[in-house]
Amino acid sequence: MLVIAHRGASAEAPENTVAAFKRALDTHADAIEIDIMQVEDEIYVFHDRYLRRLAAQPGRFIDLSKAQVAALRIFSQHPVPTLKETIALIRGRCLLNIELKSDVDLELLAEHLRDAESEHAFNTETLLVSSFNHHWLQTLKQLLPELRIGALTAGCPLGLARFAEDLQAWSVHIDIGFVTQAFVSDAHSRGLQVFVYTVDEPEDIQFMRDIGVDGIFTNHPQHTRNVLLGHTNKSPYGI
Repeated sequence: MLVIAHRGASAEAPENTVAAFKRALDTHADAIEIDIMQVEDEIYVFHDRYLRRLAAQPGRFIDLSKAQVAALRIFSQHPVPTLKETIALIRGRCLLNIELKSDVDLELLAEHLRDAESEHAFNTETLLVSSFNHHWLQTLKQLLPELRIGALTAGCPLGLARFAEDLQAWSVHIDIGFVTQAFVSDAHSRGLQVFVYTVDEPEDIQFMRDIGVDGIFTNHPQHTRNVLLGHTNKSPYGI
């Protein structure tokens, strides 16, 4: 079962920052998940629609200028990385899951992904693009037919994983509150990988393994690895 660092090792360093990505690499996470949004002609790694939680200021991220993003600091300390910088940092050392959080120029994103393969040691097996917006994924798949895409869902649809198969997805990503053995079995019968978000507690980690989940998004990649190896059965939150 793959250990996927959710927004990097986000329990140990501010999410979606270089520090979080470096820590995830240090833990030998199988994958790193990031979120992207676009401002002007630049794609940035940032999760929230609004700036309040991460930057302690009002407004929407997408309404900023590039100069304002350059001056922005996550938790008053960490700059917002660009997708280019993040690709160059990770450099194919693990699977990179890029989640589309806003409407981005898909031609520009496709250019970034091509560069990741030609210049930064990635390949078709180490790049994955996911989103809740399946229209974006469909369009991106038309631009890059060999690209692996992951279809996100916050619930358990009546057709189980059929929607992901219809998209020609490689994986289906489902909320921990709604994943079931039936969903996992259905996805596997359609040739899909099943990734579950967000899984930190030992009981949930074991349950995901028991029902055959292929990967879990976790804020604590090192602790999750220790649970899988049988080194601990304690909560990472100490409760």
